[in-house]
Amino acid sequence: MLEISKKTNLLEQDTYKYQLQDVAEPNLYRDIYSYDEIPRIPFNHRRVPINMPKSIWITDTTFRDGQQSVEPYTVEQIVQLFKYLSRLGGPNGIIRQTEFFVYSKKDRDAIAKCQELGLKFPEITTWIRANKEDFKLVHDLGISETGILVSSSDYHIFKKLKMTRSEAMKTYLSAVYDAFEAGIRPRCHLEDITRADFYGFVVPFVNELEKMAEDAKIPVKIRACDTMGYGVPYPEVAIPRSVPGIIYGLQQYSDVPSEMLEWHGHNDFYKAVTNAGAAWLYGASAVNCSLLGIGERTGNIPLEAMVFEYAGFKGGFDGMDPTVITDIADYFHNEMGYNIPPMTPFVGANFNVTRAGIHADGLMKDEEIYNIFDTKKILNRSAGVLITKTSGLAGIAYWINEHYRLKGDKMVDKRSPLVIAIKEWVDEQYEAEERQNSVSDGELELLIKKFNEAGSLK
Repeated sequence: MLEISKKTNLLEQDTYKYQLQDVAEPNLYRDIYSYDEIPRIPFNHRRVPINMPKSIWITDTTFRDGQQSVEPYTVEQIVQLFKYLSRLGGPNGIIRQTEFFVYSKKDRDAIAKCQELGLKFPEITTWIRANKEDFKLVHDLGISETGILVSSSDYHIFKKLKMTRSEAMKTYLSAVYDAFEAGIRPRCHLEDITRADFYGFVVPFVNELEKMAEDAKIPVKIRACDTMGYGVPYPEVAIPRSVPGIIYGLQQYSDVPSEMLEWHGHNDFYKAVTNAGAAWLYGASAVNCSLLGIGERTGNIPLEAMVFEYAGFKGGFDGMDPTVITDIADYFHNEMGYNIPPMTPFVGANFNVTRAGIHADGLMKDEEIYNIFDTKKILNRSAGVLITKTSGLAGIAYWINEHYRLKGDKMVDKRSPLVIAIKEWVDEQYEAEERQNSVSDGELELLIKKFNEAGSLK
């Protein structure tokens, strides 16, 4: 049968409707995931079309998945981070939602405090166990949407839940029905989708969800969860590892609209950000992230990374305030005692800092040579240098000018007697004293005071 596609406006063959395959033995994809070897990346050379939605956005899981790998946040910390998320996302709500636990008094107190702020974005959602009591709890808290765990791979269905596929589907659909009964929008977390039988379970299950949603006239959101970080963004990779294939398949074979489709990834194979970008490119409106990428094992998609990915795709921040990213990093470090690895992009202490003298020389001539963008304007962080044995005269001069904010004729250059004197001291430290660590700001300040007897930096 031929019909005009609502997505492409072209005449297309009616899509085949996949049926649940209730297999006796689990499909564990042992040819891909042998466990005692590195997971393989299979190609089938089938391309799917790029389908970037008109609107894309970010959702946050800092207070849910993010809290599962660190010391629990206090209510005050959660409220402050919630404020930062609202400022960062801007008035257009590019950071659209954030999700909370609801089980402890502290969880509920944090939700209440955030609700009292009256902020439009991010919308507060929750994550719960799939039972009627929890749905009532969410409803009583005045929250409209909640996440429900619906594990999708046979690893979980057979090994963890000890069910068949048909039993799991029946259980999941019953939970969604309970959400509808409570007047709650369900967000179905398809856990471990990159090891799931896509056509034998995922598509038939989502098709049933879509039927229920249509009957109830309540939308169901689909969150495709790359729980183990197995997803890959490359074209022509076969399902279940293909991010483009999964997003395309959920739209093509289950008619999930972009605005109801969300990607949640992990960083086990260093692909969290590129996978999230691919999810946007191939049709998902939302990518689910956490601040600084904090989350289970290697972490979630870093939210701050997707702020810049968004700007790269859209050509601007659309009201987001990226300078808040530096405030967030400072808050995690200074107030929460979280040690951010110094080389972490955008938030690490050394992300725009160089140790090499030749790089510092370039920074002095034109910052753009060795800085990825105007970090002072965009992140409120000037490019910097660390003084080590490789910094040279240029590095020391650059440090002095930046540290003391010297401009114009007040700036020192690498021929300055002060710079030469400090360079000789630094060389002595690394040669005679066999120093290993970099020279601290405090040491440099004392040296300047010592060598500059007149008290002037000219």
